[in-house]
Amino acid sequence: MQVKDIVARLSLEQKAALCSGKDFWFTVDIPELGVRSMLLSDGPHGLRKMKEGTEVDAEEMTVPAVCFPSGVALASSWDRELLHRLGRVLGEEARAEGIDVLLGPAINIKRSPLCGRNFEYYSEDPYLAGELAAAYIRGVQEQGVGTSVKHYVANNQEHRRMSADAVIDERALREIYLAAFERAVKGGRPWTVMAAYNRVNGAYCTESSFLLTRVLREEWGFDGFVMSDWGAVDEIVEALKAGMDLEMPSSFGVGPGKLVKAVKEGRLSEEVLDRAVERILGVLARAGEAHSGTYDKEAHHRLARETARECMVLLKNEEGILPLEGVRRVALVGAFARHPRFQGGGSSHINAFKVESLYAELPKVLEGAEISYVPGYVPGEEGKVDERLIQEACEAAKAAEVAVVCVGLPEEWESEGYDREHLELPESHNRLVEAVAAVQPHTVVVLHNGAPVRMPWLGRVKAVLEAYLGGQGVGGAVADILAGVVSPSGKLAETFPQRLEDTPCYLWFPGERDRVEYREGIFVGYRYYDTVGKEVLFPFGFGLSYTEFAYTGMKVSAGEVSADDQLVVEVSVKNVGKRAGKEVVQLYVRDVESSVVRPEKELKGFEKVFLEPGEEKTVRFTLDRRAFAYYEPEVQDWVVEEGEFEILVGASSRDIRLSERVTLRSNDRVPFEVGRNTLLGDLLAHPATRSIGEEVVAGLTRPGGPMEGIMKRSPNMAQAIIRYLPLRDLVNFSGGAFTEEMLTDIIKRCSESLSS
Repeated sequence: MQVKDIVARLSLEQKAALCSGKDFWFTVDIPELGVRSMLLSDGPHGLRKMKEGTEVDAEEMTVPAVCFPSGVALASSWDRELLHRLGRVLGEEARAEGIDVLLGPAINIKRSPLCGRNFEYYSEDPYLAGELAAAYIRGVQEQGVGTSVKHYVANNQEHRRMSADAVIDERALREIYLAAFERAVKGGRPWTVMAAYNRVNGAYCTESSFLLTRVLREEWGFDGFVMSDWGAVDEIVEALKAGMDLEMPSSFGVGPGKLVKAVKEGRLSEEVLDRAVERILGVLARAGEAHSGTYDKEAHHRLARETARECMVLLKNEEGILPLEGVRRVALVGAFARHPRFQGGGSSHINAFKVESLYAELPKVLEGAEISYVPGYVPGEEGKVDERLIQEACEAAKAAEVAVVCVGLPEEWESEGYDREHLELPESHNRLVEAVAAVQPHTVVVLHNGAPVRMPWLGRVKAVLEAYLGGQGVGGAVADILAGVVSPSGKLAETFPQRLEDTPCYLWFPGERDRVEYREGIFVGYRYYDTVGKEVLFPFGFGLSYTEFAYTGMKVSAGEVSADDQLVVEVSVKNVGKRAGKEVVQLYVRDVESSVVRPEKELKGFEKVFLEPGEEKTVRFTLDRRAFAYYEPEVQDWVVEEGEFEILVGASSRDIRLSERVTLRSNDRVPFEVGRNTLLGDLLAHPATRSIGEEVVAGLTRPGGPMEGIMKRSPNMAQAIIRYLPLRDLVNFSGGAFTEEMLTDIIKRCSESLSS
C-alpha cells in the first residue's frame, strides 16, 4: 500500500470519513482505492469480539474466547517473559478472529485503591507497569496485530471519568502518570495509542497538543495513530489539530461533516487532515491483508492456568500450613470455590469458553483427600449474612483438618463505570472467615478480588493466598499452589494499606465536581508509605514462597560514575530452601541528599529467576541516567544531581537485603539567576557562586563585623540568618560593611561565574 499515493487520490469527504469510525468497532473502508476496514477489539487479557451483525454489549453477543488473568494479576507476576508470551498468544488469537488492533494494555497508575478499574491496570509504579506493558506489546505485534496502549493519560478513576479535569503538577505528571506510557511507547512501539476521556490541566486528552504532539510524538517518537476512547471526543476539529487521528466509535457523519466544513472555511488546514489519514493508513499497511486462521483453545487454556499460577501472591503462611501435603480432610468453603470470580466487569469482560473451579480441580491434585464443600454465602446476595450457611460451614470446618475459605469482591462491587466507596469485603464474606477461623485453627483464605481489601480477620487465619482475578484457569491454578505442585512466586504490584484513610490521595479522591487535584504529587503508593514510614497491611513488592532465598555478594561496576555512563549492579541469589521456586529480585534507588523532595526509594530494576534447591545465580542490572534522575520543570527535562546515591536490592520495598553507595558526577544544572532578592544561602549552595557567597559570609562574621556577636552567642541562629538573608539586606544589616555599589558588584560577579 502506497499511503501517500492513496491520500492524494482521496476526496476531502473521504479523508474526513476515515478519521471517524465506520460503526462501533470498524474503521471506514474505501474499496475502490484498496482501503479495507480495520477491526478493533477490546482485549487486554482476552478477546471481546462482538459476534458478526451485533453491537449489543452483552456477554452472549461476544465470541467465546480464552480469558487470561486480568492486569492486576499479570503485573503481580513481575515477569517480562511471561507477558511477552501472553502477548504472542493473544496476537495469534486476534489474527484468527480477524482483529487488526487489540485495545490494550491498560496501564493507568493506581493512584487510589478505590478506582473501579484497578483490576484492569498494572501497578502503582510506572517502571513496573511500563516494562511489563512493553513486553506485552512486543508479543502481540510480533503476530502482525496492533495494540492500543490506554488510557492516555491520568484516567485514574471512574467517577465523572468523561468530564473530570485531573489537575497535576508537571513533575508528578512526568515522573508518575506519563512515565509508564513513555516506557511502553519507547520499549514496545505500539501501533496505536488510545486517548482517555478525562481532561488534564484543563484540556481534554483528545484535544491536548501537549500530550499528543509534543510529548507523545516529538519527545517519545511515537509513529502510529491516536484514537479516542469510545465517545471521548468533544470537538473533532480541535482534536485533529492537537494530534488525535481517529474518532471512535462512529459519529454517524457528524464528526466528518465538521472536518469538511472546517477545511472549507479555513479553520483547519487540509495538511492536518492528510497527516491524520496517513497515520491511519500507515497502521493499515502494517496490518496487511484481512486476518484469518485458527488457534488451539485448549492449549491456550493451559497457558491461562500456568499464567495464573505465576501471578498469585502468598500473603501469609503461618507455621508452613501450605502446601497441603499429607492433609486428608479439607473443607472447601465459599461459593467462589465452585463459581470463581475470575474477571472484572466492563469492556474487558470475556465470554470464557470454559472456567475451572477449585471445587473441581483440587481433588485432582490432592489425590486421596476427602474434600467437602459448603457455599457459605449466596452469590449475588453478599450483602446478606445467611447464618444457616455459616453454621454449615463451621460444621464442615470442624470435621476437617484444614478449611480453605474462598471470599473476595463480587463483580458488582468493582467494575468499569464507577469506583468503590471503601476497602471492605462483603459482610457475609468477613463473617464467614471469622466464624470458620473460630472453630478451625488451620484456616486458609483464598481471595478473589481486583484491588486491595481490608482483612479484619488476618490475625486469626493461618494463610492467605491472593488469587486476584485469575482468568478462566484460576481454579486449577489455586489448586496447584495449595497442593504444592508449584511454589507461589507472585509479588504485589500495589500496596495494601491498613486503612483507606492512610492512602496518600485520601483527601482529594475523587475530587469535587469535575476538578480532581493530585495534591499528593509524586507520592503515590509505596513512594508515600515508605517515605513517611506509614505501616501498611502488605508492602509493594511483597510475596512469600514455599522456599527461602539468600542474597549475597552485591557488586557495583564503579564507586563513582558520570551520570551519562551506565552503572552495572550484580547480586547473587541462592535458593536455601528445600523446594524449587522463583524469586523476584527488586532494585531500588535512593538519592541520599537532594535539593528537591524525592521519595525514600524508587523501583529501577527487577528480575524474576528460577532456582532449584541449593542453586545460586547472579542477577545483573544495568542502570542509566534516568534511574537517578528527577523531572525538573524549570528546564523541561530530566536532571541528575551530583552526589551520593544508594542502590538497594531486596525482596520488597520494605525488605531490603543489600545496599551499596555510589557517587554520580553530573553537569546537569537548573537555571539560576542572581538578583537583589536572591538568598545568600542559595549562593552558598550553587557550585558556581559558592566562593563568592563565602566571601560575603566572611565579611559578615569577621572580627568586629556585624554578625560577630550573634555568631558567638548563638551560632545556629547566625547560620540561619545568613542562609535566609536576601542580598538586598546586606546593605541594611551590615552596619556599612556592604554598600549598594558592592551589592551590584556581587551580583555582577555571580552572573559572570554562572555564565562562564
